[in-house]
Amino acid sequence: MRLRLLVVPVLTGVFLAPSAAQAVDRWAVPAGATVTISGHGYGHGHGMSQHGAQGAAKQGLSHEQILDFYYAGTTPGRAAGRVSVLISADTTDDLLVRARPGLTVTDRASGRRWVLPQNGARLWRVATSRKGVTRVAFRTDRWRRWRVLRGDGEIAAGGRPVTVVTPSGDRPYRGRLRHATAPGGGHDTVNVLSLEAYLRGVVPLEMPATWSPAAVRAQAVAARTYAAYERAHPRSRHAQLCDTTSCQVYGGYAAEHPASNAAIAATRGSVLLDGGQPAFTQFSSSSGGWTSAGSVPYLRAVEDVYDAWSGNPVHAWTVRLAPARLEQAWPRIGVLSDIQVTARDGNGDWGGRVRSVTLTGSAGAVTVSGDTFRSVLGLRSTYLTFGVS
Repeated sequence: MRLRLLVVPVLTGVFLAPSAAQAVDRWAVPAGATVTISGHGYGHGHGMSQHGAQGAAKQGLSHEQILDFYYAGTTPGRAAGRVSVLISADTTDDLLVRARPGLTVTDRASGRRWVLPQNGARLWRVATSRKGVTRVAFRTDRWRRWRVLRGDGEIAAGGRPVTVVTPSGDRPYRGRLRHATAPGGGHDTVNVLSLEAYLRGVVPLEMPATWSPAAVRAQAVAARTYAAYERAHPRSRHAQLCDTTSCQVYGGYAAEHPASNAAIAATRGSVLLDGGQPAFTQFSSSSGGWTSAGSVPYLRAVEDVYDAWSGNPVHAWTVRLAPARLEQAWPRIGVLSDIQVTARDGNGDWGGRVRSVTLTGSAGAVTVSGDTFRSVLGLRSTYLTFGVS
């Protein structure tokens, strides 16, 4: 969840009423002008700002104090157990792993487990035929069949990393690798491992592992809580979590770093609870100085005094565009003549994050949500304003 972008469909021709509490902002766009978009922050702004956590740690706050600031109203708790993660890089319909000592394969239908022999194999594969027969095979000079399974197969190495061969390269993972039947048919590779081992492949990809220990510990607790929440609200029948920014970025064993491993160990099992259940601990790169209200009470909109530390390159940013860029994105407007922000969230500079914007041109007008505007143009956040020169 590095940026934790929300996927919002592009809306065209849908007019959203401006908030009564907000003034209307409007900029005329003459021929030959340049549109300047100035903004704050990176991401949706819900929950913890990762740059803000670092800024707070630099001011001496503990990881508990950082979490109390960004998730006020949650209570400390514990979580353990396993998670299952869809490995998006393995786009093939089989599970292909590098041979190594100690490999085992388990038939999930029968529960039987076999130790894979040291027979000169370079690769082991679990694959299901079009007729629904799942076979284990190995490769020496050629592929050779080894065993037929009654159900999905699962390969492990007694807790040691197992390397999956994917179309984009080798990727080692802790835990077990499952050749899992997908709900819509076909098979996916799913990594099943302990929550703590999973975090080792998440935290250093979500936050620099060498940042202040308090910040990295706060990230470890937020990521552990988020995973526990996702586990309770699984993505699908065969995998509770994904390994992209749609969940949290997970890179497996290769992503691990000693400093983030230490932060995970120091906070082992620690999560945040809401009503006795894991909280929805969203986070993003930078709040820009104000967090954004989320879908639950503890994701509040508050002024974030920690986000503007000197090392935050996205606290403030600027993008310059030719009007043609907006005309290409929303061709229904024709030649752009006017930009109007019709609603904001009311928090911070310029009246806060943009909730809706109307683009008017020679052929008509289009009103889109702030999230759609950001997504289509690839902007860092919706906490922005315009200038025309």
